[in-house]
Amino acid sequence: MSDAAATLTRMTTTLRRAEARRIALAAQGFARPRPDSPGTRQITTALTRMRVLQIDSVNVFARSHYMPLFSRLGAYDTALLDRLLFERRPRWVETWAHVASFVPSDDWGLLQFRRDDMRAKHGDDDWARAHGDLLRWLRDELASRGPLRPAEIEHDARSGPRGPWWGWDDVKLGLERLWLFGDVAIAGRRGFERRYALAADVIPAHVLDTPVDRADAVRELIRRAAAAYGVATAGDLADYWRVRDRRAVRGAIDDLVSTGELEPVHVEGWTSAGRPLTAWLHRDAARPRRVDTTAILTPFDPMVWFRDRAERLFDFSYRIEIYTPAPQRRFGYYSLPVLVGDDVVGRVDLKADRAAGALRVQSAWWEPGAPSGAAERLAHELVTAAGWQRLDRITVSRWGDATDELAAVLGAPRHDDP
Repeated sequence: MSDAAATLTRMTTTLRRAEARRIALAAQGFARPRPDSPGTRQITTALTRMRVLQIDSVNVFARSHYMPLFSRLGAYDTALLDRLLFERRPRWVETWAHVASFVPSDDWGLLQFRRDDMRAKHGDDDWARAHGDLLRWLRDELASRGPLRPAEIEHDARSGPRGPWWGWDDVKLGLERLWLFGDVAIAGRRGFERRYALAADVIPAHVLDTPVDRADAVRELIRRAAAAYGVATAGDLADYWRVRDRRAVRGAIDDLVSTGELEPVHVEGWTSAGRPLTAWLHRDAARPRRVDTTAILTPFDPMVWFRDRAERLFDFSYRIEIYTPAPQRRFGYYSLPVLVGDDVVGRVDLKADRAAGALRVQSAWWEPGAPSGAAERLAHELVTAAGWQRLDRITVSRWGDATDELAAVLGAPRHDDP
């Protein structure tokens, strides 16, 4: 019997669902009051709690990687985050973590095993063999010219005597492969277009020169996921970094239990096939008696990005509908969960109409049991969100059971349903 299994046989701790929810919210920084004037220190603290910031290209209201900090800090200057992410040798870099994400540059080595797996899978497949000359040429171009946008490389590929088959798709695919392998890193962006560079020109030398053993890396990633979640199942912990090797995850959990960093617990209502799920409580997890926050979340916030966990924590069934045909959407194109108190109480579909200077509430819905006063608190958050995005006014559609109440509280004009 493993140490973790032996501990589990003696387990008596059971957390109430609301208690687990507050632990999870506190671990993600939602138990703290928002600062009056969030600066780089507060941004760095929030990032350090999450350890990873997911990237998504949808920009209906705001780019997804800007949203988690707004949810925790309120209206902050996104230029401060850009400096951390996009300077020449950034403190946070893009890699494949919880899908495409920003992580601290010092954590680059923790995910090298994933790049090694990518190289083993795609480094010698049919495409790589057919485009070996292109991949070598791309490395040489970055070595001689420094960071480049794909458009700059693609232009040279078309105009030079290097073969007419080197078009946009090949150049972009080649750069993406080199990035997945770790030969190339992202040296900032122009707008949302990546600038590619050799990894040695972006990642600190001491990081590149210090490899991390796969088992050690997985153990450290699971440790960080456990701290970021507060309380979590093994599946939750694996999903935080998308670690597919369940045996390695279980081994990491066993090690962390043996050192006293994790304690096995049950959470009321957390079941699978009618049986209680085992969860793991981090020893440093705060256990607040009360969490009272108001926040609008991106679909890719760690609080809700793993939909199974969101349902266990909040009894909140959540899917984004950007790929659902418009007539079949239930809640809207890009609905955002709404936190009030310590629970998800609704969802709003927001659109920044920059030409009109307006924040459009395209739809708004309450969850069953939404508390009294939720409309006033959400309305205040919408006003804050509009100001953060430099939008002068708010309009509200008539789609959703929360829109009439919101419009009344805001004193907002109505617009046609999307």
